[in-house]
Amino acid sequence: MNPQFGLLNVWAQGDGVTRAVLLILLAMSLASWLVILFRLLDLRRLSAQARTTEAFWHAKDIGQGLTVLGQDGDSPFLALALEGQKAAAHLQAGAGTSQPELHQSFDFSDWVTRSLRNSVDDSTARMQSGLAILASAGSTAPFVGLFGTVWGIYHALMAIGMAGQATIDKVAGPIGEALIMTALGLAVAIPAVLGYNALVRGNKQVIAKLNRFAHDLHAYFVTGARVGPGSSSKPGN
Repeated sequence: MNPQFGLLNVWAQGDGVTRAVLLILLAMSLASWLVILFRLLDLRRLSAQARTTEAFWHAKDIGQGLTVLGQDGDSPFLALALEGQKAAAHLQAGAGTSQPELHQSFDFSDWVTRSLRNSVDDSTARMQSGLAILASAGSTAPFVGLFGTVWGIYHALMAIGMAGQATIDKVAGPIGEALIMTALGLAVAIPAVLGYNALVRGNKQVIAKLNRFAHDLHAYFVTGARVGPGSSSKPGN
């Protein structure tokens, strides 16, 4: 490739708008890859934590079950179990008071359900953090690159017109450099879109497991037994 043409030459010969477009695309790319990397590591950690829920139901008591869930550090499944335990204990502790509190107007099952649902919603919001960056990069990067291309072609044609030389060798280089911007926009957008779709699919799987665990916890705190094939296995038996 002629050293007078290429991406480095676009940066060296470009004006402030061209350089701003390149910097924006670079920032989008770095942000997208960082989000993809860290969220994939989080999904791997969450998937491992989800596998500990079955061991929770085979624990001797609720304390040992919570210890099993908490082995991998910060776990939404541990937070869910703690929230359910706290809600059940709080309601049972207030049942013997002479003056009923506001929460006692709720049915026991409804109170536990609300507490578990709030915990699931909080965990879901944390899992979805960063996805907006990928969605924004995937939807806007092609247009940012296209804007850089249009701007580059405009200035290339203006320079060729002022020079009075319209031969193919004078036109192909600058126009080709301008088209690089469109390619860069697509190079940023495609990984962002693929990463977004992969993370959304992974989050749905974890959230489904979280909801199933919440359903089992609700049954345990309300009835004292887990619903389903494993109903005979419960902490405290």
